[in-house]
Amino acid sequence: MILVLRRRLYTAQVPKGLKRYYGQQHLHFITFSCYRRLPILGTARRRTAFLKTLEEVRISYGFKVVGYVVMPEHVHLLLSEPGRADPSTVMQVLKQRFARRIRPRKNQNIAAGQGELWPLTRAPEKAVWQRRFYDFNVWSPAKRTEKLRYMHNNPSNVVW
Repeated sequence: MILVLRRRLYTAQVPKGLKRYYGQQHLHFITFSCYRRLPILGTARRRTAFLKTLEEVRISYGFKVVGYVVMPEHVHLLLSEPGRADPSTVMQVLKQRFARRIRPRKNQNIAAGQGELWPLTRAPEKAVWQRRFYDFNVWSPAKRTEKLRYMHNNPSNVVW
């Protein structure tokens, strides 16, 4: 399945047979999308919640965030190798913790007049993230600069 968004061509899934190379102390340029590319990160409150979750996971797993961009329907991260575990584990924990943070809890009682935590957008009922993620090893200073420039320019390509 192929989606056309913002005059760009996106595939709906990460390519099959994608190999991940860990343990070489490269930076990792990671891209992952919200479920069905819905704008789940479309509010400032949700983006802030995502960044808080990223910071918690960063501290727990001991990696550096060299750069990031959080768009309404996807995220780009440029990370060092974690001190604990590998980038796949980090991504699993990051996605799970954020999803648990924003999804409504079963049997959650909201006091009258308290209002919704996310008044402009409803919390996702099922999935928050697409399965898997794209990981590109950044092995040289030139590639690092290229990926940082890409992330810096990514929001300017969006039609709000």
